[in-house]
Amino acid sequence: MTTDARKLTIAADATILEALRVIDDGGASIAFVVDEVGRVIGSVTDGDLRRALLAGAALDGRCLTHAMRRGFVYVTAETGRAEVLDLMRARQVEQIPILDTDGRLCGLHTVQEFIAPAQRPNAAVILAGGLGTRLQPLTESIPKPMIRVAGRPILERLVLHLMSHGIRRFYLSVNYLAHVIEEHFGDGSRFGCTIAYLREDKPLGTGGPLSLLPDLETPVLVANGDLVTQCDVGRMLSFHEAGDYVATFGLRPYTVAIPFGVASVRGDRLVDLREKPTERMLINAGIYVLSPCAVALVPKDVHYPITDLFSRLVSEGRPVGAHVVQDDWLDVGQHEELRRARGDA
Repeated sequence: MTTDARKLTIAADATILEALRVIDDGGASIAFVVDEVGRVIGSVTDGDLRRALLAGAALDGRCLTHAMRRGFVYVTAETGRAEVLDLMRARQVEQIPILDTDGRLCGLHTVQEFIAPAQRPNAAVILAGGLGTRLQPLTESIPKPMIRVAGRPILERLVLHLMSHGIRRFYLSVNYLAHVIEEHFGDGSRFGCTIAYLREDKPLGTGGPLSLLPDLETPVLVANGDLVTQCDVGRMLSFHEAGDYVATFGLRPYTVAIPFGVASVRGDRLVDLREKPTERMLINAGIYVLSPCAVALVPKDVHYPITDLFSRLVSEGRPVGAHVVQDDWLDVGQHEELRRARGDA
């Protein structure tokens, strides 16, 4: 995503020569024509201008004449990566601008960011050793993270998603039917990454497998292995580092509609009554970032929930970040969630 969108804009009365200079300076092969208050009214690529010059246009001619002004495709900052990539494929374009609510340019998605994201130094741990009891009988012969959604195992979808954010080193914690996972992923070379395994001789919970990690020098991303998500983990890692946190807890907005009237009582007196209220809260998204000093606190060879680690850090007054995941997210832990992930509910 382009950090300085101003480098990509030209005025409506700009010449072809001026547009070429903006395109060259911006390095994105595209410029955006804006009106007098900065709203985008069209786009022009280096290919558009090259064809115009070959057709006889002059360098001092108006660029706007050759700009695309109808069928202009754009997204907002809230649009998910999967939707952006789908738009690129459908419209056969390599750039899609990000506009704010006033129609001003605030960034740019390019196909390069999806194909070759900057490689991050961070490793990722994916917790894939659970029994998947709530999804029986499906999990009697296959571990829960290997259940297929849209033709691909959940765990593979998660690995590929994290790779799209520049992560190339993975540790998979395995226990139940571990051979199924190890035979599918191997050392990761088939997927363009490196994969090592944290083999649990006994179930260690959501935090215990972290004690099996080698020494780390950078924060590690930790994720449950049954997530179907478009979470921007790059943003989460940046949030963690910018806040200088020892750990960051991923949260997800969740709404519960209570189908009854809810009473508030003081002593034996009714003081308030809310009819079928909706409660909004933040829940555990199953995605975390831990600095090496936090990982070092995980006890060895015991069943240890990762939430106990966060409780300890908070009680000790250590800086713990709270990052809200706004992107698509689904925890495929029960049959109903699996049906939703598969589009059956």
